[in-house]
Amino acid sequence: MSHTSAASSATQNDTATTAFGVDVGGSGIKGAIVDLTTGEFIGDRIKILTPQPATPDAVAETIAELLDRAEWEGPVGITLPSVVKDRVALTAANIDPSWVGADTGELFDRHLPGREVTVLNDADAAGLAEVAHGNPVAGAGSVIFLTFGTGIGSAMLLDGQLFPNTELGHLVIDGQEAEWTASSAVKEREELSFKKWAKRVNAVLTEYERLFYPDAFIVGGGISRDHEKWVPRLDLRTPVHAAQLRNRAGIVGAAMAVSRHLAP
Repeated sequence: MSHTSAASSATQNDTATTAFGVDVGGSGIKGAIVDLTTGEFIGDRIKILTPQPATPDAVAETIAELLDRAEWEGPVGITLPSVVKDRVALTAANIDPSWVGADTGELFDRHLPGREVTVLNDADAAGLAEVAHGNPVAGAGSVIFLTFGTGIGSAMLLDGQLFPNTELGHLVIDGQEAEWTASSAVKEREELSFKKWAKRVNAVLTEYERLFYPDAFIVGGGISRDHEKWVPRLDLRTPVHAAQLRNRAGIVGAAMAVSRHLAP
């Protein structure tokens, strides 16, 4: 039996302390069993390439395949790069436009019958995970948690409680959406140095600061691994901290959401 399968069969009956998290991205769909007491993965993380086109049924079929590989039959939390309200996807970022208006409850009832499923925005999931298992700053006062990747995801937190479905990456700053100028994907595409990219990030965070006056920013996403190369270059009144969970956060937050029976 594989490491993942063994972990699954040994723990999935203890649903009070474990759940499965799935993080749907534009290029990959990733999932793992999560120990909810520690925020650590149990067994291996599994990744399958996101189907193209990434329609609701195609993504749901891929998630079902991922769960089959893990031999997991318990609760599942799923993040989407979408605003999700009353189980309906209202937007679609880096997935197929046919997600807009999709009833995620009906979708996953068909593809994952007989199990509890919670669906939520990917940045919201990452923010919840950071509060529980990451930087302790995330749980104190007013915090804006941001993920820098293909776009800029946001989670607004007050004393660790989430205000769901914020889309600060789409705020227009100097005539363009923030994520069009300051996502990490833009940095790669335009081959920007950390110095030049940090200047763009600073402009975005300065506007967020002017509008919300948070107690802290927490920055996540893969590029937060290199936080020492760009966070010190930011010139803001508000402290900026690096996230600790980084790319694990979406999976961990998804598992937490289903364990808490959240319904955005």
